Amino acid sequence: MSHIPLLPARPLRLLAPVALIFVLGACSLLGGGERSKVTIYSPVVRIEPDAAWPKVDWQLILVKPTAARVVDSPRINVRPEPSELQVYKGVSWAQPATDMVDDALVRGFEDSGRISGVARATTGIRADYKLALDVRRFEADYNGQATPNALIELNAKLIHVVDQRVVADRTFREEQPVGSTDTAQVARAMEEGLKAVTHEVVGWTLATGQADYQKPAITPPPRR
Repeated sequence: MSHIPLLPARPLRLLAPVALIFVLGACSLLGGGERSKVTIYSPVVRIEPDAAWPKVDWQLILVKPTAARVVDSPRINVRPEPSELQVYKGVSWAQPATDMVDDALVRGFEDSGRISGVARATTGIRADYKLALDVRRFEADYNGQATPNALIELNAKLIHVVDQRVVADRTFREEQPVGSTDTAQVARAMEEGLKAVTHEVVGWTLATGQADYQKPAITPPPRR
């Protein structure tokens, strides 16, 4: 697909995060005089709580999501062919994929109004459960079509902190049609996909954790 502005996949280190979409001049390598413009996209993810979500009394910590290096990069990945992963030229995310997912989930739980005790694992709070995430795919995927779908796939594990028991394990996959090859539309579709998957993960975590928390404790039989 020669009309897609692509580069081979490689990580790019940003000097600082940004709050809005903007265009900046990036200095060329080796101090040359040429300058190239890079458009940086920063998705804003806010979700509406579902009335069916339970209000819980337990506390939750979010473990920093993991991902393969090629996924966990500020570059915007695109898959023009099933076995080929590239990046778009001249555009970038403000943060790596794991940071975007982490920020979206923290805000989602905080804004849900269903849980008062939620924080990142680095805060050191005592919690009943922890949520571990692995971001498997965060890309535009053509999949044989003329225009791509924004694809986000991640695995979530809800773990009981005291005994490190895996309460539940689920893989979430969200696809949003782009309807265009324009990178701005790709970024917008990725933002919508991130909203949708955040909504799913928050609801699943609250419902699954509450069901486990309300289970009666199993008392061992007395010794004879």
